[in-house]
Amino acid sequence: MGIFSFLKSNRHQEPVDLSELQVDLHSHLLPGIDDGSKSMDHSLGMLRKFQELGYRKVITTPHVMNGVYNNTTAGIITKRDELRDAAKAIGLTIEIEASAEYYFDETLFERVKSGDLLPFHTNCILFECSFRNEPTQLEDLVFDLISSGYQPIIAHFERYIYFHDSTKMAHRLRELGVWIQLNNNSLTGHYGPEVKKQALLLIKEGLVDIAGTDCHRIEHLHILEKHLSDEAFRQLMRLPLRNKELG
Repeated sequence: MGIFSFLKSNRHQEPVDLSELQVDLHSHLLPGIDDGSKSMDHSLGMLRKFQELGYRKVITTPHVMNGVYNNTTAGIITKRDELRDAAKAIGLTIEIEASAEYYFDETLFERVKSGDLLPFHTNCILFECSFRNEPTQLEDLVFDLISSGYQPIIAHFERYIYFHDSTKMAHRLRELGVWIQLNNNSLTGHYGPEVKKQALLLIKEGLVDIAGTDCHRIEHLHILEKHLSDEAFRQLMRLPLRNKELG
């Protein structure tokens, strides 16, 4: 049974209470600026669902990827303020903060050097790597971020196939001071069985710091809600997650 052997039947179990997390980190809620929300109405629908699920705050993180999503700090802040105003106008009380999900390419080192970053919770930076090609300077990036006063958080670590079937790199990044973010829907099988297997392995070894929805559309929240009785989510919620520290 392998890694799945620590999961029990979820029959008749109550769903986990996501209000315990308080804060969601990693989503794509700002309308029209990346592959997430396509309109303000879509954004507001997702925010309403976040609030129904018990979250009191979202830290939304549009892609910043050179040549693909050329989002700027000023542009993100403008969209954040528009979303805040629209949410307030319809009576939503959920807090909205915005940062970015920075793609690790050759331009990220220069961004760190120049300070062209939009941190959240004072100094936190979320970054992602290629899904297919293992980065060769990952530890160099971590060193630069920490030396510049940032707290690095690596996005959806369980989805990097070149790290699968091992937790060696997760342990190494933790030693260097990186926080590891896991996508909730990796536990539902949404990204496939191998990603779910890796997510469970990280949970089993206590290598998850932050749980995030990586919500691009409201269907992602519906999938999550459907699986909240799964034992995998009970195991996740037993970890000393840092989500509420970001409040």
